[in-house]
Amino acid sequence: MRIKRLLSASMAAMMLLACASCGKEEVSSKALEVDKKLKDNAGTSPAQVVVEGTEFKVGGQTLWINGVNTPWDKWNDFGGGFNFEFWQEHFSKLHEAGCNAARVWIICDGTTGIDISPDGTVNGATDAHWSDLDDLFFLAEQYQIYIMATVQSFDCFKDQNANYQAWRDMVADETKTQSFIDNYIVPFVQRYDKNDYLWSIDLCNEPDWIVENDECGKLSWDGLQRYYAEAAAAIHENSDVLVTVGLGMIKYNSDKQEGNKISDGELQSFMTADKYDKAYAYVDFYSVHWYSWMQRMWGYPFSMSPEDFGLDGTKPAVIGECPAVSDGDFDIAAAYEEAYDSGWNGVQAWKSSGQDDGCGLWADIEPAITKMADKLDEKMLFPTGKNEVAV
Repeated sequence: MRIKRLLSASMAAMMLLACASCGKEEVSSKALEVDKKLKDNAGTSPAQVVVEGTEFKVGGQTLWINGVNTPWDKWNDFGGGFNFEFWQEHFSKLHEAGCNAARVWIICDGTTGIDISPDGTVNGATDAHWSDLDDLFFLAEQYQIYIMATVQSFDCFKDQNANYQAWRDMVADETKTQSFIDNYIVPFVQRYDKNDYLWSIDLCNEPDWIVENDECGKLSWDGLQRYYAEAAAAIHENSDVLVTVGLGMIKYNSDKQEGNKISDGELQSFMTADKYDKAYAYVDFYSVHWYSWMQRMWGYPFSMSPEDFGLDGTKPAVIGECPAVSDGDFDIAAAYEEAYDSGWNGVQAWKSSGQDDGCGLWADIEPAITKMADKLDEKMLFPTGKNEVAV
């Protein structure tokens, strides 16, 4: 499904220098112009991430995710005020420090960019949404930042949102769920499948709160699991993009706790439609979230193996969200190193952008990123070689 993406360092530098002096419309056209020039270069994708056993691999080389959460610049960026210069400057800083991945919230609360009717039927997305994403993935490729694209959050379901009921109805009704998959998820992965730096789709940020919190409706797991199953199958049939779900608490990701809601067996049991092959309803890796309040119940994952923390040991596993700053003597740089030594496939601290919510920002995370960049062979972070790119 992929197309070979070859761009020399000199061309990248020329493009980025040109972009720095252009307006947003010019930048978008330049990104698309480069894309058109590369479409005919068919062959093996040099930077594509695949799963082999419990490891991420790129061209046979093990990849470790030395990552961050860069969820937004201002909130609802894509189709709602995307700032090319911010993302270019930020990705440049990440790349220079040795960061190779970012988790980005493509849809924050479901009020911008996405075209969802009051009854929960999804009709697609706005032109501005796609244009902004074209720019994001152009920059991700230039700065070698693997993107975990989060396409839904519990925030969509909060009752203070104007269209919260539409999102609740969407996951409650199989036909409307399919409209989200057919009219948004599949076009998304088909549009960017050729870009190796779309590493994965995170189908929802912390659905735990949709089930547990009154403000999110306290929905049942059934509709959510059906959505994850059918979306995962659709993504796997239409692209080579990896799939995960960023569960907020290990108790919903572990058969040692309240059951693994995204195990292969669980998801495949929810495949009722014949549109996609049931065998494709699975997540490729686990992305657990952890904050210090969880430690007394479930432990400290950084010093535990994924299996000891409660996962089944069948897939790669990353700590997809954790604080950069926390209680007591928590040290994020030590946590990244401990996670690597304990067998995790990566860490992505919260967060490198946006407003400080008490969990830290890029200045707090950077020491962890640089420590791991110094510790690991460069090929584990940039398997195709780290590009020298213009700032």
